Amino acid sequence: MKACALIPIYEHGATLPEVVDAIEPPDLPCLIVDDGSGPATREVIAAVAARRPDVEVVRIERNGGKGAALKVGYREARARGFTHVVQLDADGQHCAADVPRFLAAMEQNPEALVLGVPVFDDSAPLARLLARQLSRGLVWLACLSRAVPDPLCGFRGVPLDPALAVVDGAETGDRMEFEPELTVRMVWQGTPIVSLPTQVRYVDGGISHFSFSRDYPLLAAVYARLVLGMLARIPTLLGRRLGGGDAAGAVDWSRYGERGTMGALRFGVGAYRLLGRR
Repeated sequence: MKACALIPIYEHGATLPEVVDAIEPPDLPCLIVDDGSGPATREVIAAVAARRPDVEVVRIERNGGKGAALKVGYREARARGFTHVVQLDADGQHCAADVPRFLAAMEQNPEALVLGVPVFDDSAPLARLLARQLSRGLVWLACLSRAVPDPLCGFRGVPLDPALAVVDGAETGDRMEFEPELTVRMVWQGTPIVSLPTQVRYVDGGISHFSFSRDYPLLAAVYARLVLGMLARIPTLLGRRLGGGDAAGAVDWSRYGERGTMGALRFGVGAYRLLGRR
Protein backbone atom coordinates (compact mmCIF):
# COMPACT_ATOMS: atom_id res chain seq x y z
CA MET A 1 0.00 0.00 0.00
CA LYS A 2 1.25 3.46 -0.89
CA ALA A 3 -0.87 6.21 0.66
CA CYS A 4 -1.02 9.99 0.81
CA ALA A 5 -3.24 12.50 2.54
CA LEU A 6 -5.78 14.23 0.30
CA ILE A 7 -7.24 17.61 1.30
CA PRO A 8 -9.77 19.40 -0.91
CA ILE A 9 -9.96 23.10 -0.07
CA TYR A 10 -12.10 26.05 -0.98
CA GLU A 11 -11.52 29.27 1.01
CA HIS A 12 -10.39 27.57 4.24
CA GLY A 13 -7.03 29.30 4.45
CA ALA A 14 -7.45 30.13 8.15
CA THR A 15 -7.57 26.47 9.20
CA LEU A 16 -5.46 24.70 6.57
CA PRO A 17 -2.01 25.19 8.21
CA GLU A 18 -3.23 23.69 11.50
CA VAL A 19 -4.76 20.72 9.68
CA VAL A 20 -1.61 19.97 7.68
CA ASP A 21 0.68 20.41 10.69
CA ALA A 22 -1.41 17.94 12.72
CA ILE A 23 -1.10 15.14 10.16
CA GLU A 24 1.04 12.24 11.31
CA PRO A 25 3.47 10.87 10.35
CA PRO A 26 5.00 14.24 9.44
CA ASP A 27 6.57 12.88 6.26
CA LEU A 28 3.29 11.49 4.89
CA PRO A 29 2.88 12.91 1.37
CA CYS A 30 0.00 15.36 1.17
CA LEU A 31 -1.94 16.37 -1.92
CA ILE A 32 -3.96 19.59 -1.60
CA VAL A 33 -6.61 20.20 -4.26
CA ASP A 34 -7.44 23.90 -4.43
CA ASP A 35 -10.98 24.12 -5.80
CA GLY A 36 -10.81 27.64 -7.19
CA SER A 37 -9.97 29.57 -4.00
CA GLY A 38 -9.28 33.31 -4.09
CA PRO A 39 -5.89 35.06 -3.82
CA ALA A 40 -5.75 35.15 0.00
CA THR A 41 -6.31 31.39 0.35
CA ARG A 42 -3.91 30.69 -2.51
CA GLU A 43 -1.20 32.55 -0.60
CA VAL A 44 -1.79 30.39 2.46
CA ILE A 45 -1.68 27.21 0.39
CA ALA A 46 1.56 28.33 -1.25
CA ALA A 47 3.11 29.10 2.15
CA VAL A 48 2.14 25.65 3.49
CA ALA A 49 3.63 23.95 0.43
CA ALA A 50 6.82 26.05 0.62
CA ARG A 51 7.66 24.98 4.16
CA ARG A 52 6.74 21.30 3.72
CA PRO A 53 8.43 19.48 0.86
CA ASP A 54 5.99 16.57 1.21
CA VAL A 55 3.04 18.83 0.25
CA GLU A 56 1.97 19.13 -3.38
CA VAL A 57 -0.78 21.41 -4.71
CA VAL A 58 -3.18 20.82 -7.59
CA ARG A 59 -5.17 23.88 -8.56
CA ILE A 60 -8.57 23.97 -10.24
CA GLU A 61 -9.14 27.40 -11.72
CA ARG A 62 -12.89 27.52 -11.18
CA ASN A 63 -14.80 26.23 -8.15
CA GLY A 64 -16.67 23.07 -9.11
CA GLY A 65 -17.68 21.62 -5.75
CA LYS A 66 -16.20 19.18 -3.26
CA GLY A 67 -17.10 16.13 -5.33
CA ALA A 68 -15.40 17.55 -8.41
CA ALA A 69 -12.27 18.35 -6.35
CA LEU A 70 -12.16 14.84 -4.90
CA LYS A 71 -12.41 13.25 -8.34
CA VAL A 72 -9.45 15.34 -9.49
CA GLY A 73 -7.59 14.40 -6.31
CA TYR A 74 -8.19 10.67 -6.78
CA ARG A 75 -6.94 10.78 -10.35
CA GLU A 76 -3.91 12.92 -9.49
CA ALA A 77 -2.98 10.67 -6.58
CA ARG A 78 -3.25 7.55 -8.73
CA ALA A 79 -1.15 9.17 -11.46
CA ARG A 80 1.56 9.74 -8.83
CA GLY A 81 1.65 6.05 -7.96
CA PHE A 82 -0.47 6.12 -4.79
CA THR A 83 -2.86 3.24 -4.19
CA HIS A 84 -4.81 4.83 -1.30
CA VAL A 85 -5.64 8.25 0.08
CA VAL A 86 -6.57 9.38 3.57
CA GLN A 87 -9.12 12.06 2.83
CA LEU A 88 -9.93 14.85 5.30
CA ASP A 89 -11.43 18.32 5.15
CA ALA A 90 -9.51 21.59 5.36
CA ASP A 91 -11.97 23.31 7.70
CA GLY A 92 -10.57 21.84 10.93
CA GLN A 93 -13.62 19.74 11.79
CA HIS A 94 -11.71 16.46 11.55
CA CYS A 95 -9.17 15.22 14.07
CA ALA A 96 -6.06 15.05 11.88
CA ALA A 97 -4.23 13.25 14.68
CA ASP A 98 -6.37 10.20 13.79
CA VAL A 99 -4.67 9.82 10.39
CA PRO A 100 -2.35 7.03 11.74
CA ARG A 101 -5.43 5.06 12.84
CA PHE A 102 -6.84 5.29 9.32
CA LEU A 103 -3.51 4.28 7.81
CA ALA A 104 -3.35 1.25 10.11
CA ALA A 105 -6.90 0.21 9.18
CA MET A 106 -6.06 0.59 5.50
CA GLU A 107 -2.92 -1.53 5.91
CA GLN A 108 -4.97 -4.28 7.56
CA ASN A 109 -7.83 -4.01 5.03
CA PRO A 110 -6.29 -2.76 1.76
CA GLU A 111 -9.40 -3.60 -0.29
CA ALA A 112 -11.79 -1.79 2.06
CA LEU A 113 -13.27 1.68 2.15
CA VAL A 114 -12.45 2.94 5.66
CA LEU A 115 -15.20 5.31 6.81
CA GLY A 116 -14.95 7.71 9.70
CA VAL A 117 -17.90 7.52 12.09
CA PRO A 118 -18.34 11.00 13.63
CA VAL A 119 -18.32 11.38 17.39
CA PHE A 120 -19.93 14.78 17.85
CA ASP A 121 -19.67 17.14 20.79
CA ASP A 122 -22.19 19.79 21.86
CA SER A 123 -21.14 22.08 19.00
CA ALA A 124 -22.98 19.96 16.41
CA PRO A 125 -26.21 21.65 15.16
CA LEU A 126 -29.32 19.59 15.83
CA ALA A 127 -30.57 20.01 12.25
CA ARG A 128 -27.35 18.49 10.91
CA LEU A 129 -27.64 15.52 13.29
CA LEU A 130 -31.22 14.81 12.24
CA ALA A 131 -30.31 15.08 8.55
CA ARG A 132 -27.48 12.60 9.07
CA GLN A 133 -29.88 10.09 10.60
CA LEU A 134 -32.14 10.38 7.57
CA SER A 135 -29.15 9.95 5.26
CA ARG A 136 -28.07 6.83 7.15
CA GLY A 137 -31.49 5.25 6.78
CA LEU A 138 -31.67 5.95 3.05
CA VAL A 139 -28.17 4.58 2.47
CA TRP A 140 -29.01 1.44 4.47
CA LEU A 141 -32.02 0.99 2.21
CA ALA A 142 -29.96 1.55 -0.95
CA CYS A 143 -27.38 -1.01 0.23
CA LEU A 144 -29.89 -3.43 1.81
CA SER A 145 -27.41 -3.42 4.65
CA ARG A 146 -26.31 -1.40 7.67
CA ALA A 147 -22.66 -1.78 6.69
CA VAL A 148 -22.32 1.99 6.19
CA PRO A 149 -22.50 3.69 9.60
CA ASP A 150 -22.22 7.24 8.24
CA PRO A 151 -22.27 8.10 4.52
CA LEU A 152 -21.49 11.81 4.91
CA CYS A 153 -18.25 11.94 6.90
CA GLY A 154 -15.43 13.27 4.73
CA PHE A 155 -12.71 11.68 6.88
CA ARG A 156 -12.09 8.34 5.18
CA GLY A 157 -9.49 6.02 3.75
CA VAL A 158 -10.14 5.40 0.06
CA PRO A 159 -8.69 2.59 -2.08
CA LEU A 160 -8.18 4.36 -5.38
CA ASP A 161 -8.75 1.60 -7.92
CA PRO A 162 -12.31 0.71 -6.83
CA ALA A 163 -13.13 4.39 -6.23
CA LEU A 164 -11.98 5.36 -9.72
CA ALA A 165 -13.89 2.40 -11.16
CA VAL A 166 -17.04 4.04 -9.77
CA VAL A 167 -16.07 7.53 -10.93
CA ASP A 168 -15.23 6.33 -14.44
CA GLY A 169 -18.23 4.04 -14.72
CA ALA A 170 -21.10 6.25 -13.51
CA GLU A 171 -22.20 9.87 -13.64
CA THR A 172 -21.63 10.98 -10.05
CA GLY A 173 -22.40 14.36 -8.51
CA ASP A 174 -19.89 17.17 -8.12
CA ARG A 175 -20.88 18.62 -4.76
CA MET A 176 -21.78 17.36 -1.30
CA GLU A 177 -23.81 14.48 -2.73
CA PHE A 178 -20.69 12.84 -4.16
CA GLU A 179 -19.44 11.16 -0.98
CA PRO A 180 -22.62 9.23 -0.09
CA GLU A 181 -23.10 8.26 -3.73
CA LEU A 182 -19.51 7.02 -4.01
CA THR A 183 -19.97 5.02 -0.80
CA VAL A 184 -23.15 3.28 -1.99
CA ARG A 185 -21.74 2.52 -5.43
CA MET A 186 -18.59 1.06 -3.90
CA VAL A 187 -20.77 -1.19 -1.73
CA TRP A 188 -22.70 -2.22 -4.84
CA GLN A 189 -19.50 -3.29 -6.58
CA GLY A 190 -18.45 -5.37 -3.57
CA THR A 191 -15.97 -3.11 -1.76
CA PRO A 192 -15.79 -4.05 1.95
CA ILE A 193 -16.54 -1.35 4.54
CA VAL A 194 -14.49 -0.74 7.68
CA SER A 195 -15.56 1.94 10.16
CA LEU A 196 -13.54 3.99 12.64
CA PRO A 197 -14.99 6.34 15.29
CA THR A 198 -13.40 9.78 15.10
CA GLN A 199 -14.03 13.10 16.85
CA VAL A 200 -15.74 15.74 14.72
CA ARG A 201 -16.22 19.31 15.91
CA TYR A 202 -17.91 22.39 14.53
CA VAL A 203 -15.42 25.24 14.81
CA ASP A 204 -16.66 28.61 16.13
CA GLY A 205 -16.80 31.04 13.23
CA GLY A 206 -15.98 28.23 10.80
CA ILE A 207 -16.84 28.58 7.13
CA SER A 208 -19.33 26.05 5.80
CA HIS A 209 -20.01 25.71 2.09
CA PHE A 210 -23.05 23.52 2.67
CA SER A 211 -26.09 25.23 1.17
CA PHE A 212 -29.54 24.12 2.34
CA SER A 213 -31.21 25.41 -0.82
CA ARG A 214 -28.69 23.75 -3.16
CA ASP A 215 -27.29 20.68 -1.41
CA TYR A 216 -30.42 19.22 0.20
CA PRO A 217 -32.20 18.91 -3.19
CA LEU A 218 -29.04 17.37 -4.65
CA LEU A 219 -28.86 14.88 -1.78
CA ALA A 220 -32.57 14.07 -2.10
CA ALA A 221 -32.16 13.43 -5.83
CA VAL A 222 -29.12 11.19 -5.40
CA TYR A 223 -30.79 9.17 -2.62
CA ALA A 224 -33.86 8.65 -4.80
CA ARG A 225 -31.62 7.54 -7.67
CA LEU A 226 -29.69 5.16 -5.43
CA VAL A 227 -32.80 3.58 -3.92
CA LEU A 228 -34.20 3.01 -7.41
CA GLY A 229 -30.85 1.60 -8.49
CA MET A 230 -30.96 -0.80 -5.56
CA LEU A 231 -34.09 -2.46 -6.95
CA ALA A 232 -32.21 -3.85 -9.93
CA ARG A 233 -29.45 -5.11 -7.63
CA ILE A 234 -31.61 -6.89 -5.02
CA PRO A 235 -30.52 -10.44 -6.04
CA THR A 236 -26.83 -9.48 -5.97
CA LEU A 237 -27.01 -7.56 -2.69
CA LEU A 238 -29.02 -10.27 -0.94
CA GLY A 239 -26.72 -12.89 -2.40
CA ARG A 240 -23.68 -11.24 -0.84
CA ARG A 241 -25.44 -11.07 2.53
CA LEU A 242 -26.52 -14.71 2.43
CA GLY A 243 -23.20 -15.96 1.10
CA GLY A 244 -22.77 -18.86 -1.25
CA GLY A 245 -22.88 -16.70 -4.36
CA ASP A 246 -20.35 -16.31 -7.09
CA ALA A 247 -17.95 -13.35 -7.45
CA ALA A 248 -20.73 -11.14 -8.78
CA GLY A 249 -23.00 -12.09 -5.90
CA ALA A 250 -25.36 -14.28 -7.98
CA VAL A 251 -26.94 -17.01 -5.85
CA ASP A 252 -28.28 -20.47 -6.62
CA TRP A 253 -31.55 -19.94 -4.77
CA SER A 254 -32.39 -23.65 -4.97
CA ARG A 255 -29.85 -24.16 -2.17
CA TYR A 256 -32.05 -22.32 0.31
CA GLY A 257 -35.15 -23.67 1.97
CA GLU A 258 -38.41 -21.86 2.64
CA ARG A 259 -37.81 -19.08 5.18
CA GLY A 260 -41.36 -17.85 5.67
CA THR A 261 -43.37 -18.54 8.81
CA MET A 262 -46.98 -19.44 9.54
CA GLY A 263 -47.10 -16.33 11.73
CA ALA A 264 -46.33 -14.10 8.73
CA LEU A 265 -49.04 -15.81 6.68
CA ARG A 266 -51.58 -15.31 9.46
CA PHE A 267 -50.58 -11.66 9.74
CA GLY A 268 -51.16 -11.20 6.01
CA VAL A 269 -54.59 -12.82 6.16
CA GLY A 270 -55.54 -10.78 9.22
CA ALA A 271 -54.44 -7.53 7.55
CA TYR A 272 -56.52 -8.40 4.48
CA ARG A 273 -59.61 -9.14 6.59
CA LEU A 274 -59.19 -5.95 8.60
CA LEU A 275 -58.28 -3.53 5.81
CA GLY A 276 -59.90 -5.08 2.77
CA ARG A 277 -58.57 -5.62 -0.72
CA ARG A 278 -57.47 -2.03 -1.31
